[in-house]
Amino acid sequence: MATEIQHRQIPANGIEMYVAEAGVGPLVLLCHGWPELWYSWRHQLKALAEAGFRAVAPDMRGFGQTSAPQDVAAYTIFHHVGDMVALVAALGETRAVIVGHDWGAPVAWHAAQMRPDIFTAVAGLSVPFRRRGRAMPLDMLRKAGKSDYYWIYFQEQAAEDEFARDARFTLRRTLTIGSGDTPRDRKMSMYVDRAQGFLGASREDYPLPAWLSDADLDVFAAEYRRTGFRGGLNWYRNIDRNWELTAPWQDAVIVQPALFIAGTRDAVITGSMGQRALDELENVVPNLRRKILIESAGHWIQQERPDEVNAALIGFAREHLG
Repeated sequence: MATEIQHRQIPANGIEMYVAEAGVGPLVLLCHGWPELWYSWRHQLKALAEAGFRAVAPDMRGFGQTSAPQDVAAYTIFHHVGDMVALVAALGETRAVIVGHDWGAPVAWHAAQMRPDIFTAVAGLSVPFRRRGRAMPLDMLRKAGKSDYYWIYFQEQAAEDEFARDARFTLRRTLTIGSGDTPRDRKMSMYVDRAQGFLGASREDYPLPAWLSDADLDVFAAEYRRTGFRGGLNWYRNIDRNWELTAPWQDAVIVQPALFIAGTRDAVITGSMGQRALDELENVVPNLRRKILIESAGHWIQQERPDEVNAALIGFAREHLG
């Protein structure tokens, strides 16, 4: 009998969280990034369930069918970690392996750092844990002459407007330009020409990568047409606020067993900032058990290479939750 994914709403941390779950056993919590949904973990939910785990993937705060508070300040790292702490309790559990991809990776890393009693092991996909800097990140970018970096563009209403004009094109373009099999001249850039926007001037529909079907794209597009992009962009609008809030953890490391997975063609780790974070990872995560770089894969690693990611996550979870 095929493993079924169940769906429900769960009240947690003052909001309603929409979750997809499968399986029975020790809890593995899966946190997606931007611009994504629980659906990004469709391959992992079934694989983890069949391996004997209870796999749960929420739509994160501001995404999909989970609540999206209006206040920008309701999207800090404290809120996101608080959501995951409350979700574990609402599921009737006391501990979990927490896994995060893209923006979900900082949530997973910080959840492990702040609540090691609950999150006894952590896996980050695509985004390494970064040591807290000595100044506000957006200020540092501006002073370095990098005001065209996408983090700064995402602070602006222009980003919301650009993405909302055609949600399906936005999702198609973003998922395609971040894919490992997309030619270099069509790849994602971390820097934005405001005359062309984040998505570029071309409206050409590039062929979908092999790992993404039209039906998959329809799932993402239907939700973003309904919700818009504001909730996810509000995560970026708290980057400096997060820096202020995390001052008590200055120079703190993550001590739990940890796993890192990324693609060798992921712009997040091949850019200068990402490469530095990747090189420093063992220093800030001293119990890093494995650093897996999957050849020729891009940013959407768990969707692009589900078999390799599943095998790594199952092995890691068995070691630390079995």
